[in-house]
Amino acid sequence: MFLFVFSVIIVVAYRFVPVPVTILMLERCVQQKLDGKEMVLDKEWVPLDKISNNLQLAVVASEDQNFLWHHGFDFRAIEKAVKYNEKQEKKKHPRLRGASTISQQCAKNAFLSPGRNFIRKGLEVYFTVLIEVFWSKQRIMEVYLNIIEMGKGIYGAEAASKYYFHKHAKDLTTSEAASIAAILPDPLKWSASNQSPYVAGRTAAIVYQMRLFGGRLDYSMKE
Repeated sequence: MFLFVFSVIIVVAYRFVPVPVTILMLERCVQQKLDGKEMVLDKEWVPLDKISNNLQLAVVASEDQNFLWHHGFDFRAIEKAVKYNEKQEKKKHPRLRGASTISQQCAKNAFLSPGRNFIRKGLEVYFTVLIEVFWSKQRIMEVYLNIIEMGKGIYGAEAASKYYFHKHAKDLTTSEAASIAAILPDPLKWSASNQSPYVAGRTAAIVYQMRLFGGRLDYSMKE
């Protein structure tokens, strides 16, 4: 009962106050120290209205196109991912596909440590339900874009925008926003500004999807 009450309290608190640090950030710092490297933790919290709508749309177009309409879980996407992965597992070099929504990724990053096991997945589901109940879609997007890893020691839209494009997050163009969204599956390997051909292809695909959305993310669409 105590853990349940505490989890609700912290979720409600994060509805109003910035997430100060995540477990992933701390683990990355410890790993840097163990590797004998300088600890880098570049993050700067900014409100959602200081983050370009281009980036908000880019992550929806690339990560979770039903973000405005689902309640934390996209069951159709999960079903498609399961079928796709079943076919991939028969191949010599399978490329598996996930179906985590932005809400799930936000809950995972804000409240849990990295890793994959059934207990952690259960907690991810639990916290996803909580943030969908207590937070608005705008707040989920705001927290997500302020805490997710976007490079080595780089967390959040403002830090990533300054690092890759030397500008504030509110000033990102369509292509710059798509470039950042393109590296989210593997931000430690890929760069938004020094793109490999694969990342450049992902960026172009995201820009195309953004145009199909009308070029702007309108939160009133969920109504």
